[in-house]
Amino acid sequence: MNLIQKINEFIARFKSPETMVAMIVSIVVFAVLYYYMMKFLADNKSGPMIALFVFVMVIGGALLTFVENFNCAIYLIIPALFLIAIMVLYSVELKRIIWQRKMPKISDLRNGDMVQDEERVQACIGEIIRSLQNMSKNDVGAIIVLSNGNIPKQILDSGVRLDSDISSELIESVFFPKTPLHDGAMIINGTKIVAAGCFLPLSQNENIPKDLGTRHRAGLGVTETIDVISIIVSEETGIISVARAGQITRYADSEVLKKTLGRYYWQELDSARN
Repeated sequence: MNLIQKINEFIARFKSPETMVAMIVSIVVFAVLYYYMMKFLADNKSGPMIALFVFVMVIGGALLTFVENFNCAIYLIIPALFLIAIMVLYSVELKRIIWQRKMPKISDLRNGDMVQDEERVQACIGEIIRSLQNMSKNDVGAIIVLSNGNIPKQILDSGVRLDSDISSELIESVFFPKTPLHDGAMIINGTKIVAAGCFLPLSQNENIPKDLGTRHRAGLGVTETIDVISIIVSEETGIISVARAGQITRYADSEVLKKTLGRYYWQELDSARN
């Protein structure tokens, strides 16, 4: 069967209204599916996967067009196989997307005077940096997670809810050695300390340096699955590290901390203005 006959058969299917509706729905569904698959792969810099998918689809289309009695189910099987491959290869990235909820991020800053909000933000940044530097000097281990209201309930429930204003004294007292909450993570959302003593998922990355212990694996692990920032203070060395999107930066000084906290807070103030 040649290409012209194939096209004529395809056009003939649209003579029935029911067939036309089913065909249009199928085209729309697959177009949306392919779009989001390609977008996900592009966002994760997976050019080879995109090229392989396009190549296979082109070959499948050629076979479907020029080979008689070729099984049309190939256009169902190929996307299904690629979806399975994406779920296996990009499980961490998919978890991050699933757990990232579109919630108000710093809701307590949205209704007040913007000048006062900026003063509160500057005060919060100063208090957090002061506590981190004090703990670093005294070799006190700590994990602080800067969240966007997107921490899963099971993580929050693993600790103690505080809903307290941010202060260096409170942060340092929570992480003081041998206190009940010092081994867990502190969750900050905006200008509030939401919870403390929370248990975080450990990173399964095998390339993490051997000198980084459980605290760093926890701080790194939560950023692999959720769009948050973790700040870790080493109990052994006092070194401050910043983790985001599964990547960790060590030896964070005051300037790095100011930039990290500034990006976290000022983006929310800008969105609040809009």
